[in-house]
Amino acid sequence: MRRHTLLYYIGLALLLVACNDSTVYSRYRHVPASGWEKNDNLLFTVPPVKQDGQYSEELGIRIDNTYPFMGLTLIIDQTVFPSLEMKSDTLNCSLIGEDGVVKGKGVSHYQYVFPLTTLTLYKGDSLSITIRHDMKREILPGVTDIGMILNRQ
Repeated sequence: MRRHTLLYYIGLALLLVACNDSTVYSRYRHVPASGWEKNDNLLFTVPPVKQDGQYSEELGIRIDNTYPFMGLTLIIDQTVFPSLEMKSDTLNCSLIGEDGVVKGKGVSHYQYVFPLTTLTLYKGDSLSITIRHDMKREILPGVTDIGMILNRQ
């Protein structure tokens, strides 16, 4: 009987933690192993939010050890529906320090999360987000995934 009670409380604790999670959207898009072409946009479609409020956006990046640069410049274009409000951001991501040490988490594949912006959204608003790189190379090797995370504040 004690084991069942312990399992009940563990399950209840996990349920409470899950209910308090502020993340309303988190998706990653895979980048082809052959490289990310400069004109290839990654599209994220955020479904309608359920509550009015402030939402913070974060950008996730995953690279492997073939990535040849210390940083990554991304252009993020967003449209809020149904208002058709448009916003464009340029994000300069520092991935490797001047000392050559990787700033991300991982061993041969590294993950980063960068804050992007804060938005005011109303119940029923949705987002269309496109991301492209703005590096000098036409085909960028070593980027494996790009992600968008939307959190309710």
